[in-house]
Amino acid sequence: MKKYTIKDIAELAGVSKGTVDRVIHKRGRVSATALKKVNNVLRDIDYQPNLMARSLKHNKHFLLCMLMPDPKIDPYWKPCLDGVEEALKEFSPFGIHVKHVFFNPFDKDSFVKQGETALHADVDGIVLAPLFQKESITFIKTCETLNKPYFLFNNDLKDADSQNFIGQDLYQSGRIGAKLIHSTLRANAEVAIIHIDEIYKNATHMQEKEKGFRSYFDALENSDFTIKTYKLKHRDANNLKKTIKYFIDMHPEINGFFVTNSKINLLAALLKRTREPMCVVGYDLLPENLHYLKNGTIDYLIHQNPKRQAYLSVALLADTLLFNKFIPNKNLIPIDIINSENYMGYIN
Repeated sequence: MKKYTIKDIAELAGVSKGTVDRVIHKRGRVSATALKKVNNVLRDIDYQPNLMARSLKHNKHFLLCMLMPDPKIDPYWKPCLDGVEEALKEFSPFGIHVKHVFFNPFDKDSFVKQGETALHADVDGIVLAPLFQKESITFIKTCETLNKPYFLFNNDLKDADSQNFIGQDLYQSGRIGAKLIHSTLRANAEVAIIHIDEIYKNATHMQEKEKGFRSYFDALENSDFTIKTYKLKHRDANNLKKTIKYFIDMHPEINGFFVTNSKINLLAALLKRTREPMCVVGYDLLPENLHYLKNGTIDYLIHQNPKRQAYLSVALLADTLLFNKFIPNKNLIPIDIINSENYMGYIN
């Protein structure tokens, strides 16, 4: 394939080399006629700029901030660190650096405080896991005011004009959970949507999953499934286990369980498969969850792939800062269904 020089492009377009240079590097003023001529040639020859050479020539460094829940508090987020490291291996030669700022995923005040740290003047862009709806909307508005580019991952902010989201369609993942339970139990089932240990009213990710789950059953004709929502929460871990055990004992009629977050292992540890037919669906490939998937207590896990989400968030933000690449507002990754037969293909 021929490599076209600026001189070649100028001759094809019938303009000066300086005009071509201004169009390619998006600097200086160019007439509408000249701009159209150059862009037509660039499209016809499928011109691809040497982004690496351009970046190394500029020799500029960018500091990104990863504002996310503390993996020591919630192990769901541990794979995100691996995703960031993977992105850094790819982009650190271009001058990309990342600092981590962790917040307590159960404390919105911690998020607000750590968010102020993330907005430090030296930070060029921010990757954010927006767990708290209201506080996250306020945060991204501040980013926009300060002209700091940001990417959201893990869950979108439905009530905000949020840009640059990397993650899954959580509404659709809720529908997939419903389909799995419906296909397994088939008829006349009592099904529980269970939110464990989170503040539901400020957690968009759980709300969207429940909406999707319910929409699936609402669309069925002559459905004889009974769907109820339960919020199981307690500040003390031991008392949370007692709360879950009490819930299980008080509802022997339930044979379908849909847990909306990675804490399904807390339910599975106390659940005996004596109420057949039964179907248990939850999220995420934590070691504890895989244990109960392998022993048959959990039927399906929906894989949210936090490592991939974190990697893409950093990589796409780096592409934006380094190369001024156009990134779509919504970047959705696949929703994988994991069972006891295929889980080995998804773990390191």
